[in-house]
Amino acid sequence: MKKCHKLLQNVPFDAFVVNKRRQTSADLTFCRRFCTMRFMDTAREKAITAIRNQSGIIRTHEALSQGIHRRILYGLRDEGALVSLSRGVYQLAEMDNIPTEIDLVNVAKVAPHGVVCLISALSFHGLTTQIPHEIWLAVERKARKPKITYPPVRTIFFTGPCFHEGIEVHRIMEQEVHIYNAPKTVIDCFHRRNTVGLDVALEAARTYLKQRGASPSRLMEYAKLCKVEKLVTPYLEAMVS
Repeated sequence: MKKCHKLLQNVPFDAFVVNKRRQTSADLTFCRRFCTMRFMDTAREKAITAIRNQSGIIRTHEALSQGIHRRILYGLRDEGALVSLSRGVYQLAEMDNIPTEIDLVNVAKVAPHGVVCLISALSFHGLTTQIPHEIWLAVERKARKPKITYPPVRTIFFTGPCFHEGIEVHRIMEQEVHIYNAPKTVIDCFHRRNTVGLDVALEAARTYLKQRGASPSRLMEYAKLCKVEKLVTPYLEAMVS
């Protein structure tokens, strides 16, 4: 490296011109390539570190704002260090073995105004034996359906208070993820029983009521909000009696 630095400082510009001393030109070519490789390696390492700090997932505009050049970003993609999840969204290939919560993170990045709901929210709160094979995402009815290539997403349109109430913000791998709280999710399952199945809603209600700090009154508040109070009341009365 010292040799390269000395050559770059001391050799006159004419040495770069064709037909000058071959050895000097060869040395300078080597130095230029060496320095370029060192720069690229350093930039690559910095980019990977920055993406790790972003929970392993980054969008193009986030990368550019953090000083990651497009050439570095696309180079990491082309060599397989980054995996393209959807347009403009990349994930470190090393994150493949991270728990499935990374799917929630990916969806939250692409659809920050959506809310994890129903089966996915039940799974997050430990209220179901169902294994979600897609991310269930609530979106306000007037909003546009998000375009997400990966992971698979099932979009459910909610309206008014049923969409806005009961949202919790969880920080997962440095990313804010909006998820409906446990009692709201239970009532959403009764409200959407034709979609998820009444048996799933009943299992979720029983499991929730067994949890420490469970509140039947909160269930009823959300039942009234979502206009399923008459449906839910007899089931809850039987469970708490």
